[in-house]
Amino acid sequence: MTVPNVLLSGIVGSTAYGLAREGSDIDRLGLFAAPTAQLHGLHRPKESHVSTAPDRTLHEAAKWCRLALGGNPTAMELVWLPDELYEVRTPLGDELIGIRSSFLSARRVRDAYLGYATQQFRRLESRGDGSFSADTRKRTAKHARHLKRLCTQGLELYTTGRLTIRVEDPAEYHAFGERVAADPSAARPLLQRYEDAFTAGPTVLPEEPDEAPVEAWLRRVRAHFYTAGRSAVGA
Repeated sequence: MTVPNVLLSGIVGSTAYGLAREGSDIDRLGLFAAPTAQLHGLHRPKESHVSTAPDRTLHEAAKWCRLALGGNPTAMELVWLPDELYEVRTPLGDELIGIRSSFLSARRVRDAYLGYATQQFRRLESRGDGSFSADTRKRTAKHARHLKRLCTQGLELYTTGRLTIRVEDPAEYHAFGERVAADPSAARPLLQRYEDAFTAGPTVLPEEPDEAPVEAWLRRVRAHFYTAGRSAVGA
């Protein structure tokens, strides 16, 4: 998949979290700018490009901003990656990293991270008492690890305004996954603990994101790619 005007792209997912094991997929996420002239036509350009082998998702700049403003955990991690995990990093991408705190709001971070974690828990609950196939058990352990990660990262972001992508103790996450794979109800106390922690706070985040810097950045992107035939900055 070749997509022009990639502004920022990097390795995300289990590899970024430090939870990958032998055979784990390497996931990539990024954002690109559609040529501004294409935004004025009858048919708008595609907003996302998704490929497998390699696993790569690229969102158009405006779509990525909407996702991040909504607190989407997957989108959010792109601007908090360790430097060594970026594969494409342009000046406009650096500007976006520089305003990453503008996307944050207490309500949306709380709702998004706890919401995703609750979804993972419901998947675990639906699998019963652990008497299922080895493949399902493996998926259950993975969902449990991500439930714990979402809770931990979400609370950090909520209380400090910072997001640490790599987990502190990967072995602890894998052990938790195995416990939950054997008994999905074992995830309930952890989820309840984090729900209580979010409720207790405190938070350093504003109740609403600061959209002005985001709007200004997106307008700079549109101005940069306005001239027809401008060369691509990434692929």
